[in-house]
Amino acid sequence: CYIVENKLDLSGFDAWYNNDKTGAAAYPPTVMLKIILLGYAHGLISSRRIAKACENNILFMSVSGDIQPHYTSIAGFVAKMHEQIEPLFTQVLMICDEEGLIGRNMFAIDGCKLKSNASKEWSGTFDELGRKKAKLERASKRIIERHQSQDGLGDEFIEQDLKQKEKLDKSAEKITDFLATHKEKTGSKGKPIKSNITDPDSAKMTTSKGTIQGYNGIAINDDKHQVILQAQAWGSVGEQQTLQPAVKQLKQQLDKLNTDKSADKHTIKFTADSGFNSEVNLE
Repeated sequence: CYIVENKLDLSGFDAWYNNDKTGAAAYPPTVMLKIILLGYAHGLISSRRIAKACENNILFMSVSGDIQPHYTSIAGFVAKMHEQIEPLFTQVLMICDEEGLIGRNMFAIDGCKLKSNASKEWSGTFDELGRKKAKLERASKRIIERHQSQDGLGDEFIEQDLKQKEKLDKSAEKITDFLATHKEKTGSKGKPIKSNITDPDSAKMTTSKGTIQGYNGIAINDDKHQVILQAQAWGSVGEQQTLQPAVKQLKQQLDKLNTDKSADKHTIKFTADSGFNSEVNLE
């Protein structure tokens, strides 16, 4: 709370907070940031659960000054203010660096699979999605043919079939629009890989609990005090493809920190599990 209120530059939120032209008074950005970060730290990532905690959790009530924002206000703040929120994490790392909490000698890299809000049934290569579309169109056509051959069907059956046909047509149209507006993904060897219509950035991947549609969440932390310096969700199947771009992002993050320490040339070590191992990465 002290860092949010006294250390961070929150001027990027001024236009949102000091808006007297429309609507009710906005919640102070310091309050919104504190309850959201507190919620995330306690595993509450849903805006509804954070809003509920502000009503009945004494810790959240204390941090928010007993302000109880609606869950839509919390969700809107996260969705609309992401460009203002992202630089705050670099500011926090700058504070950690000033306190000597970042050693820059060894970095540990690890990842986990994160499930996305998308069905894996809507995944496939462009060829597979094209065949799925054709299958849906054939099923829709069979409904019309059945009506034509069985003219005496009751109204109840006709209505049910028409609803099913409408559903099939919408699904086929959804695939058609996706194929027309997206480029096919390719793997490291140039072969086509599966894309997801609902969440094109995600990937179909296997976990210890089965197959999911989701992301590889990769984090890099400094060994001195386990401060996380870089974190990103990648929509690629293997961790091998995420290592080099993650290290590149880490370098960009370190360049934003104390330049005097960055200028101190020394060997930097990385540690990662075998999932990141590949000939390209070893080079």
